[in-house]
Amino acid sequence: MNRIILIITVIAAAIMELIDTSIVNVALNHMSGNLGATLEDTSWVVTAYGIANVIIIPMTSFLVNNLGRRNYYIGSIILFTFCSFMCGNSDNIWELVTFRFLQGIGGGALLSVSATVVYECFPKEKQNIASALFGIGVFIGPTIGPTLGGHITDNYSWPWIFYINIPIGIAAAILCYRLLPESPSRQKVKEIDWPGIILLIIGIGSLQTILERGETEDWFETRYIVVLTVTAVFTLLLFVYRELTTPYPVVKLAILKHPSLSISATLTFITGMGMFTSIYLTPVFAQRFLGFTPAMAGLMLLPGSVIAVFALIVTGKVLQKGVSPALIVLIGFCCFIYFNWSMSRLNLDVSMGAIAGNLIYRAVGMALLTVPLSTLAISRLEAKDIPQGTAINNMMRQLGGSFGISIINTYIIRRMAQHRVDLVSNVTPDNRLTPERLQAYTSLFRSKGFSYDDAHHKALMLMEKVVGQQSSFLSYIDAYLFIGVAFIAALPLLLFFLRKKGNKKLVIASADH
Repeated sequence: MNRIILIITVIAAAIMELIDTSIVNVALNHMSGNLGATLEDTSWVVTAYGIANVIIIPMTSFLVNNLGRRNYYIGSIILFTFCSFMCGNSDNIWELVTFRFLQGIGGGALLSVSATVVYECFPKEKQNIASALFGIGVFIGPTIGPTLGGHITDNYSWPWIFYINIPIGIAAAILCYRLLPESPSRQKVKEIDWPGIILLIIGIGSLQTILERGETEDWFETRYIVVLTVTAVFTLLLFVYRELTTPYPVVKLAILKHPSLSISATLTFITGMGMFTSIYLTPVFAQRFLGFTPAMAGLMLLPGSVIAVFALIVTGKVLQKGVSPALIVLIGFCCFIYFNWSMSRLNLDVSMGAIAGNLIYRAVGMALLTVPLSTLAISRLEAKDIPQGTAINNMMRQLGGSFGISIINTYIIRRMAQHRVDLVSNVTPDNRLTPERLQAYTSLFRSKGFSYDDAHHKALMLMEKVVGQQSSFLSYIDAYLFIGVAFIAALPLLLFFLRKKGNKKLVIASADH
């Protein structure tokens, strides 16, 4: 019974952390008005959390070994909970950003350590079930974040998106204090890798800031983005060299020599791109072009989320029966490719049910990817390296999301400009539809009492608006296709997991080959 309670507790903590990666997105306007800050400054509430999260996740194994898992995990829950309270009580935007950053530092353990604890609660032969259970949290957290945040903001006030963490955090801290054992593979290092820690903080912090703020700041047209880019490249190269040569690295990059981890981490990066960009694009697409309310957008995601939970459990059981994880990953990639292809063929007459149906393919695809990739990532690691392998794999998912959203925002803007040029080139007097549409709009405004000159002017403005909307719509359609192509490009990596044996039976390749 204690084992079940512990599993539920750490999974709940992981879900809480993942929800907080996206729950604030829908409340930025309210925060901006309430705190008297610009929307640009307020967006640092999102950026600060992401930077802290990605910095701390790869350091998890180092911190566990030096502080002890119980101390580090419970301390992280307390820090996360306290900073959640302080975020809700912030009086100005930079106070909120500061506590949001510290909340992200606390949240890093809630993801990586939680996964390790769940794995340890199951014997080796049943770790596929552990992956499925933890995968539920990984999948549900980012999915319900925006919906939950919108409901709380609309019906209460934005501080409550932070206050809801407090009872969960207190309960998790108490239960972990009573039930969480110390790590059986703890190995306290003799020397702290301070240069590695500093290089990691500067390098990942710079990279994450570039990804979060690059599009807003017009990329390399802004001086500080250029400086951060040079800094990120230089420090991360030094960090890799340092971690491969020092006897006591803060991040044991040498474990990436295992193909099972390195290739799984790459595929997890692509999965993170798909997971976060699709949950970013679809609600915006539905509300901006189809007129859906936030509640409708949330309901649209619900069927897929429910089905995904069952798909995750089934995937764990199928893996336990000996089905190749690489084969399941292939099916998951195909599901996600089909989802993106279907979304790229939508028009403005699409129904809520049709999009919800497409999202089921996305949800099943994510379910089929989350479990086997997590299993593959640690399948050939020694027990002492599992926490580090889990941390690296989780970091790649988060980085994939950051890269994906940054790339897709830039891609949408570029495609929007191109579609506008293409559409405007057809709005000419030589095209018989142009004067017909202009005359129809003019007649519409004349019927509302405007003079001919005013009606004609408003008709031209309306045509301009229609062109802008069509350009934007087509760019979002292209974005789905772009992500689908990224998944197709990653498929050859699966060949490294497969080899022929006997009568062409597919099995997982050993890390020794």
